[in-house]
Amino acid sequence: MSLMQPELFHRYHANPIITSHDIPYPCNSVFNPGAAIVDGITLLLLRVEDNEGSSHLTVARSNDGVRDWQIEKSPLICGGKDHNPYEEYGCEDPRLTYLADLRSWVIAYTAYSPMGAGVALALTADFESIERLGLVLAPSNKDAAVFPRKIGEKYWMLHRPVSGSIEHIWLTESTDLVHWGRPWMIIGERGGPWWDGCRVGAGGVPVETDEGWLILYHGVKEFPAGPKYRMGAALLDLENPRRIIARLPYWIMGPRESYEVMGDVPNVVFSCGHTQVGDELRVYYGGADTCVCLATTHISELLDELKKYRL
Repeated sequence: MSLMQPELFHRYHANPIITSHDIPYPCNSVFNPGAAIVDGITLLLLRVEDNEGSSHLTVARSNDGVRDWQIEKSPLICGGKDHNPYEEYGCEDPRLTYLADLRSWVIAYTAYSPMGAGVALALTADFESIERLGLVLAPSNKDAAVFPRKIGEKYWMLHRPVSGSIEHIWLTESTDLVHWGRPWMIIGERGGPWWDGCRVGAGGVPVETDEGWLILYHGVKEFPAGPKYRMGAALLDLENPRRIIARLPYWIMGPRESYEVMGDVPNVVFSCGHTQVGDELRVYYGGADTCVCLATTHISELLDELKKYRL
């Protein structure tokens, strides 16, 4: 492998774009937002950790997707026993998918409780109210992202079941968004010394391209000082997402700047959401589990690199 890998992501010069100081109520940190463009406005569904340690999900909007964020004064999705026993410890790491056949957005998020972390779904038409579908994948499971259209008359979802120390990216399918089955492992942790050797999990919602489904994912390597979270890319077949077409052997963005290296969880770059404007992909990510940051790339450049590493 070449020692000179291309720089595929460009960080926004004024990162971080949202910190705990921007939230209009007391909190510890804000990170790992889902992202979408709704009626021409960039919407982030922020993971906000309160001063007790539990997380909830709050809406932020910006006309240009970079500055002047208007952040709601109360959460859209908040856990606790009163809402759902499987969300007693909070709600985390949302991914946002628009499903045209339902004329609705589906929010896939981690429901955290004394029973562990599981996958929950909710529907919304306006990000002002939601319809909870509830827990759809039992603990331990997280990092869920629903594909933006049906494939073969079925909905598809990425997720990451946890079995001991084994954490791969899996696919599952459904006809109604509630009952999911036929699991299939598509992207495995590679073991050994590799940057994604310890753990892998889905990033944001798959991006449909002429070459296939572009998947951004996080990979983890354990160091004596703790884990390091970086971002990678893979490509799945458009009509058979169980078939992986390509996977980059190297990471394409990792913790480097102070806001990624220092924080509640050091050395973390973790994305749950992105928006697309033409060929540009805007990736919103959490830096060190403490703040929200922005980096951009071009889909065509990612695809050109992936073509070099077809499986």
